Amino acid sequence: QVQLVESGGGLVQAGGSLRLSCVASGYIFSRYTMAWFRQGPGKEREFVAAITRNGGSTLYGDSVKGRFTISRDNAKDMVSLQMNNLKPEDTAVYYCARQMALWPRVTTPDGADYWGQGTQVTVFS
Repeated sequence: QVQLVESGGGLVQAGGSLRLSCVASGYIFSRYTMAWFRQGPGKEREFVAAITRNGGSTLYGDSVKGRFTISRDNAKDMVSLQMNNLKPEDTAVYYCARQMALWPRVTTPDGADYWGQGTQVTVFS
């Protein structure tokens, strides 16, 4: 069965960095667009970033542009999110997702058919 397992979350001071990873199993990873979403306390799930099957194109939410970088390693069935210059407003549970929506409509969580369990990121000032 399809599984997505995130890791790398934690507690970090504002201005710091974290790298999240998501390992996929149960399907041919290289055939699917992958995405990261996040959900802060009392907020709706928000698009963070997406990457095409071969990694040739990426898309970012406005609030993370220039600070976050999504990448993937199809040999390792892994998608990563490098987060730099973190801010307290980045505090959220971060989820990776297999995205079925067609590019560039990948910003909607409704297009994802499988989700990881989430990893908590907490940024303190």
